[in-house]
Amino acid sequence: MEPKKNPKSDLNRRSMIFFQLGMVLMLFITWRAIENKTYDKSDISQSQMQYDDDLEEDIPITNTPPPPPPPPPPPAAPDVIVEVEDEADIEETVIESAEVDQEEEIMEIEEIEEVDDEPDIDVPFAVIENVPIYPGCEKKKGNAEKKKCMSEKIQKFVQKKFNTDLAGDLGLEGRQRISVQFKIDKNGNVVNVIARAPHPKLQQEAIKVVKALPKMVPGKQRGKSVGVLYSLPILFQVEF
Repeated sequence: MEPKKNPKSDLNRRSMIFFQLGMVLMLFITWRAIENKTYDKSDISQSQMQYDDDLEEDIPITNTPPPPPPPPPPPAAPDVIVEVEDEADIEETVIESAEVDQEEEIMEIEEIEEVDDEPDIDVPFAVIENVPIYPGCEKKKGNAEKKKCMSEKIQKFVQKKFNTDLAGDLGLEGRQRISVQFKIDKNGNVVNVIARAPHPKLQQEAIKVVKALPKMVPGKQRGKSVGVLYSLPILFQVEF
């Protein structure tokens, strides 16, 4: 037997879908009603009126008068004129003759020594034009060979004269370094010797040895004798 209704037109099948849609719609309307805010018209108008009054407040405009002009400077005092009497005695200046009498003896003038007003200049050893010449380096040619010869001679002199056993007596161990600086003045003498060492006695020993260096031919800069600054490191190992 065939059913009287078409199964596709049966609404009971979709009742659950319609129920859920209705619930969603009601929840949306309830949320909008809760979120909606109302304001009191009297409060809004009063706050707006107070805000407008502040904006429309008149600010008084004041005009500052310009400053008065400075007073004119006082008139300058007139120069005082001093009258000079015509009767004042004026001494006449007598100009003596510069001519030499033939009978007068002429004094002999000694040689005039040139005075060097220029200050002494100290030039580092690395940039000196003409290096100081250490005794025994006179035959070397060129500035570079003379520099090398001088450095080797000074090192040999210090190694021979320096008392390296002094560091062991002072209780020092390992490698010792002493920095010495001195100047070879424009006369070729070693002056202004200073040293830095791990112990004061080593410092004194280094100064004593360097001061014993022989006199040298002074260095020259632009053809003139000048002081030359020289730095000397002294290195040795203390072994037990």
